[in-house]
Amino acid sequence: MDSNTTTNKPQRLQSLDILRGFDMACLVLIQPILYHYLEIAAPADDTFGAFLNSQVTHVEWIGFSFWDIIMPLFMFMSGITIPFAFSRQKREGADSTFYRRLLKRFLILWGVGMVVQGNLLSLDWHQFKLFSNTLQSIAVGYVVTALLFVLTSKRTQIAVVAACFIGYIAVFAIWGDMDFSMGHNIADTIDMAVLGVFRDGMNWDGTSWNFNGTYNYTWVLSSLNFIVTVYLGCWAGYILKSGDTQQQKLRKLCIMGTILIVAALAMSPILPIIKRIWSSSMTLFAGGICFLLMALFFYIIDMRGWTKGTQWLKYYGMNSLAAYFLGEYMNFRSISGSLFYGLEQYLGDFYPVVGTTVNVGVVYLIIRWMYKQGIFIKA
Repeated sequence: MDSNTTTNKPQRLQSLDILRGFDMACLVLIQPILYHYLEIAAPADDTFGAFLNSQVTHVEWIGFSFWDIIMPLFMFMSGITIPFAFSRQKREGADSTFYRRLLKRFLILWGVGMVVQGNLLSLDWHQFKLFSNTLQSIAVGYVVTALLFVLTSKRTQIAVVAACFIGYIAVFAIWGDMDFSMGHNIADTIDMAVLGVFRDGMNWDGTSWNFNGTYNYTWVLSSLNFIVTVYLGCWAGYILKSGDTQQQKLRKLCIMGTILIVAALAMSPILPIIKRIWSSSMTLFAGGICFLLMALFFYIIDMRGWTKGTQWLKYYGMNSLAAYFLGEYMNFRSISGSLFYGLEQYLGDFYPVVGTTVNVGVVYLIIRWMYKQGIFIKA
C-alpha cells in the first residue's frame, strides 16, 4: 500500500458515526418497543415505569425530556459534517458541482420527508402535508449553513445566525405579544397562514377542512432556529476539524455545551423551553446537550478508543437515511403475524409488542446487510 495515500487519507470521525447510530437506534429500535410496551402497561404515577414513559415521549409543551433531544441531535450532527464535507469548496471557492450537490440533498431530504410524514404516496393532494418532518428541517438548516460556511467568513456566519436567532425572538416580541401559550402563539399563526390546508393537522372530511387542535408543532418561523441548531453543529465541526489537540477539542466542546445550557436556563423564565415550536431557549438548551454528547462520544471513542460493542451502532450511523426511512415508514409486521400469531393467546394485550419487535428487528437486519455489502445511501 502506498504510504503517502494512507497518510493523506482523511480520518473518519468514528465518534460521529457511533453517536449518529445511537440517535438512530433510539428512534427506530429502542423507543418503539419501550413506548408500545409502556403504553399497554400503563404504569402508575410516581413509578419508574411512569418516569421512563415520560422520557420516551415528547413533553407536551414547556420542558424537556430525553426524547426531545433526538431531533435536534440529528440536525446538530448534520452541521458537524459541513466543515469536513466542504473544506475544498471553502478553500477553492464554490463551483456548479457544489450547488448541484446542495440542491440534490435538499430535494432528497424534502422528498423523503414528504413520503414519511407528508402522505406523498397517497397520491391525494388533500392529504399532502408540505412541511412536517425532521428531514425537511435538516434540509433547511443544512443548505443555509453550508452556503454560509463556503461563501462567507466566520464573522459573517455568526452575524447571520445571530440574526436568525434574534429574529425569531423579535417576531414573538413585536407581533406575538410574547405569548408562548399552546395553540395561540405567533408561530402557530404563521404556519396556518403560510401552509394553509397543507399544514400537518389539517384534515379533509370529504366536504370541508378542519384542524386537529392537538397538533402544536410549528415549522415556518421555527426554521430560523433550525438554522441555528445546524450551525451550532457546524461550529462543533470547526472544533473537531481544527489542529488542536484532542484534549483541547474536548475542552472546547464541553465549554460550549455548558455555556449554551446556562444561557438557555437563564432565558427560560421569559422565553420558555418549548421543543414543539423550537423556541430560542430550547435551541440553546438542546444545542448545549448536543455539544456535551459529542464531547462524551469523542472522549470515549476517538480519545480512549473504547469501541467494543459499538459496531452495531455503525450500521445505523453510516446508513441513517435508509434506517430512518425503513424504521419510520415501512411496515414489516405482517411477518410477525404470519410466524408468531400463536403467541397472542399467551401474551394477551402485550401481543402487539411482538409485532413492533419484529418490525424493528427486520430493519436492523436490512441495515446490517447493507453495511456488510458496502451499500450506503446518502442524500
